[in-house]
Amino acid sequence: MRIAVLASHEGSTLQAVIDACSEQKIDATVALVISNNSSSGALRRAALANVQHQHISSKTHGDDNGADNAMLKACQDQQIDLILLLGYMKKLGPQTLAAFGGKILNTHPALLPKFGGQGFFGRKVHEAVIAAGEVESGASVHFVDTDYDTGPIVAQVKVAVSPTDDAQTLEKRVKDAEKELLVTTLRELAAQYAQT
Repeated sequence: MRIAVLASHEGSTLQAVIDACSEQKIDATVALVISNNSSSGALRRAALANVQHQHISSKTHGDDNGADNAMLKACQDQQIDLILLLGYMKKLGPQTLAAFGGKILNTHPALLPKFGGQGFFGRKVHEAVIAAGEVESGASVHFVDTDYDTGPIVAQVKVAVSPTDDAQTLEKRVKDAEKELLVTTLRELAAQYAQT
């Protein structure tokens, strides 16, 4: 199974997937990394791992439609089977969504449908969880559709919220759980893919 990863920032979850593939915990290859941020850690991590990588954004390709075309072409050229959104801060374009419908996954640092949707990303999610007095949070892996964080949920993991937690401590525990959940989910999807 050939995976493309879209990421906007540091790419620590991308690194967990690259490592799991190289250690053969997942029967898959990260074949392409795309970032809308030319200085992202994700692009540096891809370069270090000798993974094909590209900066694609409305700035590099004229507008959102141009970026969508470029992203779709890059994924098709690399014969991508599955697209992962790992901290990708842009909505996917309609052409990529249509061509890869049912083959795009996102991770989200909360138990969807709670604390999802536009504006809920990164530490803001954990701040909202704590402000709401939740005793439990977690992470979700879900299929991507046309709106933020609304596609069918594939898997979730729960993480207890401690009374002493702040957004930073909760974020770290959720991120660790999210990485494990993603690796397990990808292992299962890759096994299913190998049987087709």
